[in-house]
Amino acid sequence: MTNVLNNKFFAFLKLIRLENLVIVILTQTFLHYLVFQKIFTEANIPSNIYIKLFGLIVISTVLIAAAGYIINDYFDVKTDLINHPETVVLDKTIKRRWAIILHITFTALGILLGMYTALKTGYLRLALFHVLTATALWFYSTHFKKQLLVGNIVVSLLTASVPFITFVFEIAYLQKTIPEFAANHIPVILTASKITLIFCVFSFITSLAREIIKDMEDLAGDKATGGKTMPITWGIQTSKTVCFFLISITIILLLVVIYNTIKYKGELVTMPNMYILFGLVCPLITLLYMVVTANNPKHFKHASVFLKFIMFLGIGYCWIFYFS
Repeated sequence: MTNVLNNKFFAFLKLIRLENLVIVILTQTFLHYLVFQKIFTEANIPSNIYIKLFGLIVISTVLIAAAGYIINDYFDVKTDLINHPETVVLDKTIKRRWAIILHITFTALGILLGMYTALKTGYLRLALFHVLTATALWFYSTHFKKQLLVGNIVVSLLTASVPFITFVFEIAYLQKTIPEFAANHIPVILTASKITLIFCVFSFITSLAREIIKDMEDLAGDKATGGKTMPITWGIQTSKTVCFFLISITIILLLVVIYNTIKYKGELVTMPNMYILFGLVCPLITLLYMVVTANNPKHFKHASVFLKFIMFLGIGYCWIFYFS
């Protein structure tokens, strides 16, 4: 890994967290093309007029997210040198001043694109999403990250906002282009909002659990640099208990989704139910075991990576929804 990161291109990809940006892109793309398109098509609503504008929304979201990762690394070099010295690229492959330039450039472009898309929807106030997100990412890196729970909650809310932004802009644009859209298509909007809510809640809880797991992994570096994260303030055992609770809540909520499907459709063995059960619930149960038995940074790292994989599987539900 170290040799690869000596290359500026790969170091840049590491700096912007390419794998996380891919998850952002897939989340918004799958929601648009597989979930919302299906809902609107079945209701004879022509949502294909939104495609070009949707692409700009994805780009603006990715730019702001990338800027957030860059500034986070900028302010976290000392901690990362303790926790993950082999993966640090700032001051080694990429100079710190270039990190600031990239952060400012990406943030500015992201906000400008957000303002443009907001204008095109006829609701300029929607640009506040991008402005507030960029601001929250800055303060997360400079103030919130090492505070008890505050940084974890901020990141989790921002993660949950990815599907929410997709929904809000889509509905706003349809309201602008189709007269009385909101008044004539209330059931359609409710269906789309319910599915969006499920994705937002899943994203928030799993992201919060993952942030706490990462804090347990990075305990040494955070403690050495004056952090007050949950593992430092409350201890590893309490942090593991909180993670156990969050993961358990996620499992329960997913089982509720299965129960409601059975209740309203009278079927247990359906593709969505089986995917939720074996593709999400079972991996989450495995994650519970990983968290409970973890006792060193390597174990917590494995749990964190596995949870990211589960989050990816959560996005995959969009395909199941589309073909069911």
